[in-house]
Amino acid sequence: MSLFKDPEEMSPAERWTIAFTVVFGAFMAVMDTSVVNVSMPHMMGGFGTDLSAITWVATSYSIAEIIMVTMSGWWSALMGRKNFYLASFALFTVGSILCGTATTFPQMIVYRIIQGIGGGALIPISQAILRETFPPAQQGMAMALYGMGVVLAPALGPICGGWLTDAWGWPWIFYINVPVCALGMLLTMRFVHDPPYLRRGIQAVDWLGIGLLTVCLTGMQVVLERGNDEQWFDSPMIVWWTGATLISLGALIFWELRCKDPVVNLRVLKDRNLVFGSVMGLVFGVSLFGTTFVLPQFTQKILGYPAFESGLVLAPRALVLMVMMPVAGWAFQRAGAKPLLLAGIGVIVYSYYLLMQLSTTAGFPDLIPPLVVMGIGMPFMFVPLSTVSLISVDRSLITDASSFYTLTRRVGGNIGYSLAAVLLDRGEAIHRAYLTDHVSEMSPATRDWLAGMVQALLAKGVGAAQAMNVALGLLEKNVMRQATMLAYNDISFVFGCLFFVLVPMVFFLPGRTAIRALMGRKTK
Repeated sequence: MSLFKDPEEMSPAERWTIAFTVVFGAFMAVMDTSVVNVSMPHMMGGFGTDLSAITWVATSYSIAEIIMVTMSGWWSALMGRKNFYLASFALFTVGSILCGTATTFPQMIVYRIIQGIGGGALIPISQAILRETFPPAQQGMAMALYGMGVVLAPALGPICGGWLTDAWGWPWIFYINVPVCALGMLLTMRFVHDPPYLRRGIQAVDWLGIGLLTVCLTGMQVVLERGNDEQWFDSPMIVWWTGATLISLGALIFWELRCKDPVVNLRVLKDRNLVFGSVMGLVFGVSLFGTTFVLPQFTQKILGYPAFESGLVLAPRALVLMVMMPVAGWAFQRAGAKPLLLAGIGVIVYSYYLLMQLSTTAGFPDLIPPLVVMGIGMPFMFVPLSTVSLISVDRSLITDASSFYTLTRRVGGNIGYSLAAVLLDRGEAIHRAYLTDHVSEMSPATRDWLAGMVQALLAKGVGAAQAMNVALGLLEKNVMRQATMLAYNDISFVFGCLFFVLVPMVFFLPGRTAIRALMGRKTK
């Protein structure tokens, strides 16, 4: 006998207990993608590795996580969704403990892979469970709650990671997961149950599909996360992984469409709302994760903030997101998806316009307005997208569809990291060359600046020859600083322009009347 209850049969206490349980699982899994970023310098010293190598602590987790995100529907059918969710929770907890105890770099990489395998499934399954827990009238609020977990997590990751590392040491960024996950597992065992309509049973294991998926997603992660450091296609490694990714992707699509029990159910892409919602979610992921990467870098390189304070820069956006998510859920139930999406796009574009106005003299008060504006706009995109993308998918395929939607957002995040790194690297070179052309001994402004700097150094007791060398070094440093600042402004411009591409897609999504009809149909 199934213990699952329809949303209308649940008490509010049962509904919100389930919501609390699954959101915490998704929150912890997503946060662990960014929580290690500010701790990497400490790990470098502990493991005796360089910056290029230590980034694999993040990359290895992302590869394992994104593979399991994609396979969540298949594993749920094989093991039962609740059993798979509990197993993932347990593996994530074990992986967290092992990461905290790692004493060598190879150990850390292996343990992060284990942690990523456990964490990957927590994200899409949490969304699927929330969709089944709340009645149609509260679907927008359900996705708002889900958004508070998966959108807040990347912003809070650097803050929590910086504080725990400074106060207790980097192992505690992993140990802190243990009590939260233990509570989540207990609540899952007590309150979460599988609905009777879920797809169950696998007649044959799709080993070829698993192999092709692993090669494809691993190659994509390596290319996106390591490409800029390896000078892209100047590196044989990047060329090899790009070829392997494209070949395995083509073979995966060909095979999975013909396989009876595919590890990736591509047939869910027949749903138009899922396709458009996923494409828009990809761009949203570029913006969310891209700015999560860029802003701490900007504050450290240009403004000279320490690691913890650079993470705190994201706090205004995180706080506003937390407040506005329920507001967006309430507004979705009354206005539908299209007005909210158009408003969200407009507000986010304006926030990037404000970020473009920053200069090398910016302080924390200058960063608050654009981040607050961005925090207002993002919920008005995330809530309607998360709701509409799955609204017309058959209930038995909801986990497969949620996995694909989560995958596109995560891929968007990886593209955001890579795009920001490329734009920063190329932008610095271009702007430095332009500025250098206008800084020469023939320029009166340059001569006046050098003369003033030399006089200031002479007044401090520096020798004449040394004063000129120091002044020239400071001039070069200022030129590079301005070039870097202009490159950050370019990144804001490109990220803002990406959202204009989404405007036509909004009109292909269902209107308020169609959404209500689809929600009503799913309850029957």
